[in-house]
Amino acid sequence: MADGVRLAVTLYLPDASAGPQPCILEALPYRKDDLTSSYEPEYLRLCDEYRYAVARLDLRGTGSSGGVATDEYPEQEQVDLVAVIAWLGAQEWCDGNVGMYGTSYSGFNALQIACERPPELKAVVAIYASDDRYTDDVHYLGGALKWLDLVDYCHYVTPMNALPPVPAVYGEGWRDEWLARLDWAEPWLFAWLEHQQDDGYWRHGSLRPAYDRIECAVMVVAGWADGYRNNSFRTMEALGAAGVPRRLLAGPWAHVGTESSLPGPRIDLVPEMVRWWDRWLRGVDNGVDSAPVVDCFVRSSTRPSPVLDTHEGSWVSDDWPSARSTIRLLELDARAPYAGRPDVGVDAWISCAGHLPYGQSSDQRFDDAASLTWEWDGSGLELMGHSRARLQVVSSAPVAQLSVKLCDVFADGTSALVTRGLLNLTHRAGHAVAAEPLPVGVPVEVEVELEAAAYRFAPGQKLRLSVAGADWPNTAAPPEPVVLTVLGGTLELATLVGSSTYPVPEFVAGNAAGEASPDVVWRVERDVVSGVTRCVVDHGSTYPVELGTVVEHYAGSVSIDPVTYEQRAQADVSFALTWPEVAVRVQSTLDVTADAQEYRVEITLTAEQDGELVRERSWSRAFPRDLA
Repeated sequence: MADGVRLAVTLYLPDASAGPQPCILEALPYRKDDLTSSYEPEYLRLCDEYRYAVARLDLRGTGSSGGVATDEYPEQEQVDLVAVIAWLGAQEWCDGNVGMYGTSYSGFNALQIACERPPELKAVVAIYASDDRYTDDVHYLGGALKWLDLVDYCHYVTPMNALPPVPAVYGEGWRDEWLARLDWAEPWLFAWLEHQQDDGYWRHGSLRPAYDRIECAVMVVAGWADGYRNNSFRTMEALGAAGVPRRLLAGPWAHVGTESSLPGPRIDLVPEMVRWWDRWLRGVDNGVDSAPVVDCFVRSSTRPSPVLDTHEGSWVSDDWPSARSTIRLLELDARAPYAGRPDVGVDAWISCAGHLPYGQSSDQRFDDAASLTWEWDGSGLELMGHSRARLQVVSSAPVAQLSVKLCDVFADGTSALVTRGLLNLTHRAGHAVAAEPLPVGVPVEVEVELEAAAYRFAPGQKLRLSVAGADWPNTAAPPEPVVLTVLGGTLELATLVGSSTYPVPEFVAGNAAGEASPDVVWRVERDVVSGVTRCVVDHGSTYPVELGTVVEHYAGSVSIDPVTYEQRAQADVSFALTWPEVAVRVQSTLDVTADAQEYRVEITLTAEQDGELVRERSWSRAFPRDLA
């Protein structure tokens, strides 16, 4: 880089006899040479089967690259990647055309770099990525702190970022680089808790609302069980208004590859991405730019399971906005004052399913029973887009939440989650406006947008709207007990009428689903005497990599007191890497407690080399709850 920092990249180059080819870049902080080295077969397919050059990059301060990883998506990262793309485009084996792609983090930065408009970048494929870092990521949802994520991604990046470069890749000086990394290391979580409101910090790296910064072709891949599903219809509409070539492929998937996800049906995504790149990087007239904008799996009534293998439903193609879109309004009558439980939500667990223990939602009837509910005949109803609940509410406290869920109810009472939304009511004027306490005892009008969905109710099914005062542990509960009174409102359903005139899309089938590990712990506990609810996870793996062996272990728990609303999140994560030269181990513990006034965070990080302690770091920080 211009400042002298070296970035590590692995290149997969096609046979030189074919001449220069376009290059596809994926840039991740997740260590290309060990923790995510299992991604390599996909790069080899792109290179060997489809003749694309592929570049896999460790971002600054991560894996075998030099420098410091200061935060997610810092400005320096965009500067680096624009320089990397220019370098790739100038290589003799590249024809000057570059694409970007990736899942989650590398989907985010693909969109971010598209906004920078480097001339070599012609097309991106963003898989399970968000257009809004504030309210559609792992940090906040509807203005409320994502609670369960504290013991997952929001903590495990701390020890991961403290791992050393791979000695065989980095070369001489790897240990000095590691020590510098350890001495600088600062948990990213602190910056996220310092910004509890939507501000410039979160707008940096967010595509929304300035979609017109993008000029290159954008393909978005979304999953209805994934946490980034909202980067779907609204992004297609906004990019279309800006005249940007775009495509949405939305399936039933969780935050797992489309070829292996629970739930399926699973598809092979590589041919779909190649069609996109062939058109925009190679100029192949394959019709992808004249096809319907959206290929979407419309889920249909299926009994829920945390390990559901395949969701019922069908594929459709359509334009977006669709000529078939319409709004159906349902009236909501008033309800008696509601003093809800703060632990309502355990049956929906997390809004981003993935690998166990972060599985899919289970039967909602028990959470529904602890919520306010309204029901209608759902037979044949087809949803597509963002539905909304508009409610008139009275709160007994200045800070309160509304959790809104649409469910598909079977004749025997089984309730399947269709879509959900949550709003911290101090954000009732919008996240971009300063949060304001609720006027206690005074009716206010609020609107809760539900997450994007495509769903068809089978004949005989009921549509249920459930409203609660919390969605825990997906998000932190309010700071104190609260009574909510719903005086009435409307449910605005984003629906489709009629049938698509386009042919049904067809895809190459993916893999059979793998079996869940018997060692995965996913447990919900409720203390009968104290009433405290506690959710526990524990999982890990040991596997070989080309240069050594990796051992990962993740343990965590979250709890809430139903009387005081005090909450706690604890995690213990470790990574052990063994190479021919050396063995290292990094472990980090997290303890977050929340009362009505603040979040208190304790983190301890230890690093060992060949069993000997190299560094120990500890942090203790308190963050006042900012109307959260």
